[in-house]
Amino acid sequence: MGHQVTLLGMTTKGDQILDRSLSKVGGKGLFVKELEVALEAGEADLAVHSLKDVPMELPEGFDLACVMEREDPRDAWVSSRYASVDALPQGAVVGTSSLRRVALLRALRPDLKIEALRGNLDTRLKKLDDGQYDGIVLAAAGLKRLGLGDRIRAVFEPEQMLPAAGQGALGIEVRSDRADVTQVLQALLHKPTWLAVSAERAVSRVMGGSCSMPLAAYATLAGDVLSIRATWGDPEGVQPLVHAQAQGPVQDAAAATRLGEQVAQQLQAKVSQQTGKGA
Repeated sequence: MGHQVTLLGMTTKGDQILDRSLSKVGGKGLFVKELEVALEAGEADLAVHSLKDVPMELPEGFDLACVMEREDPRDAWVSSRYASVDALPQGAVVGTSSLRRVALLRALRPDLKIEALRGNLDTRLKKLDDGQYDGIVLAAAGLKRLGLGDRIRAVFEPEQMLPAAGQGALGIEVRSDRADVTQVLQALLHKPTWLAVSAERAVSRVMGGSCSMPLAAYATLAGDVLSIRATWGDPEGVQPLVHAQAQGPVQDAAAATRLGEQVAQQLQAKVSQQTGKGA
């Protein structure tokens, strides 16, 4: 593209606060705030995020300019002792940092002991290797991007564990007044991924999705037909999982967003019926 790029390394509060769950210390925004400060100050022209960590509503003055082609969106099973979740003995200890994964794991194996797992990827793998867990669940995309795909013992198909909205995709954030940067980034935009994640993020936005909500949303595009599924779960395992889905032709992000909103409304109605209150 003829542009020289310099990397500005940063560590966010989401990387630094490891003794509490994200839902208790500020949620997804902890992974992007420092990067937005750098954008605002002109220290950086763009910020690259794991899209599943980006809040559904960006602060005024910032735009999601581009979503790149998605890597593997699935969750990965990592263990040095057990080939899959099904192979675990009763009461085995599994680590995860996600309420979504907690809810879906409990639906798969109610007998498991699920414990919090925070830290960067190396820290999480070290805790596993030190014997603190029988296995851990991570995003397959993160492992593959860092050349650690060989640590994956098995992947969870979406039918087993529906991914989080935006999982596996990279989003590029810019200041709203940087039309020059936005224009350059259009060469990296992957339209099928953009449409899919637009629908997924719409589900999460309508549901009030955050780290404190056990919500999954995953869309796929075949031709011009987008199919989207969403699941709400109870991390305590008391309520059964609630599912919703829809499909329809989409040509742009606005249509994909409307389809996601329809699924969210279905899900809200079902959750309200089951729990006696809104999601």
